[in-house]
Amino acid sequence: MALADADIAFATDLFSDLGRVTTRKMFGGMCLYLDGGVFALMSSDGQLYLKAKGDIVTALTDHGATQFHNMPYWSVPDAALDDPMEACTLARRTIASLM
Repeated sequence: MALADADIAFATDLFSDLGRVTTRKMFGGMCLYLDGGVFALMSSDGQLYLKAKGDIVTALTDHGATQFHNMPYWSVPDAALDDPMEACTLARRTIASLM
């Protein structure tokens, strides 16, 4: 199942306060990029995941996040899906964890 244009628009709108977010479709889902680096992905079923490592992973799992397969991607907590400010705050924290 491939992502609908509405799914892509939702994700780019949710993270729009980060700056220029770009996307690239892959394997039925897509990757989201900020400044040329992948910071999130959306699976083919429309679930959003943030790329993260370190202490932020514990914070994400404490809020119900689950891991995408065996990869360093963690689902965006439901509360953040309804709040772009919270989603961008989490994304900034996960991006910082990658550096």
